[in-house]
Order: sequence, then structure tokens, then C-alpha cells
Amino acid sequence: MLIGIISDTHDNLIKIREAVNKLNELNVELVLHAGDFVSPFTIKEFQKLKSKMITVFGNNDGDKNLLTQKLIQINAIVNNYFAVLNLDGLKAFLTHGNDERAINDIIKANLFDLLIRGHTHKKEVRKEGKTLIINPGEVCGYLSNESTIAIFNTISKKVDIISLE
Repeated sequence: MLIGIISDTHDNLIKIREAVNKLNELNVELVLHAGDFVSPFTIKEFQKLKSKMITVFGNNDGDKNLLTQKLIQINAIVNNYFAVLNLDGLKAFLTHGNDERAINDIIKANLFDLLIRGHTHKKEVRKEGKTLIINPGEVCGYLSNESTIAIFNTISKKVDIISLE
């Protein structure tokens, strides 16, 4: 399965559109959003996704009730601050990741094949123990001046970081 991974969209409608277009162009089967949509008005841009979307909230997400309502309207699966997922037999932990100590404890527990996170706005792909850690960077491009997404192939276990520039 080809999975699109995004995070930290932070109300940047232009970059969200670019990300959605790229994910559709790549024919991903699932999109994981690791939090920080920020405002509910941004959700309308995600309705153009051709795939299913699973989300978690981040530390900057404002009106979570309205965000949840808008996400449900576009058939996204909404989780609070984390989700445990089965992705083609791989056990995955999806979170925003604003508690570094908790992230490190989860990684050290060696319970997950994948840990998908955002929050730092820094792209990262590394393996620790059996856990592959993926941070797609930021879609918004505000802190790093680079707008990126990640694509993960569950068969080859290959991760590609794609720049939206």
C-alpha cells in the first residue's frame, strides 16, 4: 500500500492544495495527517483527496469540535492525540509528537514497526530498534522554508520525502 504522510499544514491553503494534488497524482491509498491543521476552514481543501484520511490533533489545533465535524464531513477518521493502526500488517503509532519524552519512551518500548509524527517541522526518517520513525516535515513551509510530505510503501518499506517547491 502507498501511504501519504503529512503534518503541520498550519492554515497554508496554497500548500495544502499542492500537497493534496501531489498525493492524488501519486495515487496514494491512504493519507495520514500528524496534526496541526490549526483552523477548521482548511478542511475543505482536503475534500479533494481521492484516498481515505486518518488524522490526529496537534498542539496548535484550535476548535477541535469544529475540526472534528468538518473532518467527519469529508469522511476522515478522526483520533484525538494518537492512533494505533494496522497498515498492511505493520503496527503503527500516529501522533503529533509534542511530548518528546513520550515519543522516546514509545520508540524504546520497541512495540511498533512505525512511529509517524510531526511537530518539529523537520523531516526525518530513521530506524531505532525495530521502529521506523517518519516525520514528513511541514506542509506549511513556515519554519523550515521547505514544504514537504512523505510517501511510505508498506511492501518495500521505502520512505520518500517529497518537496512541494
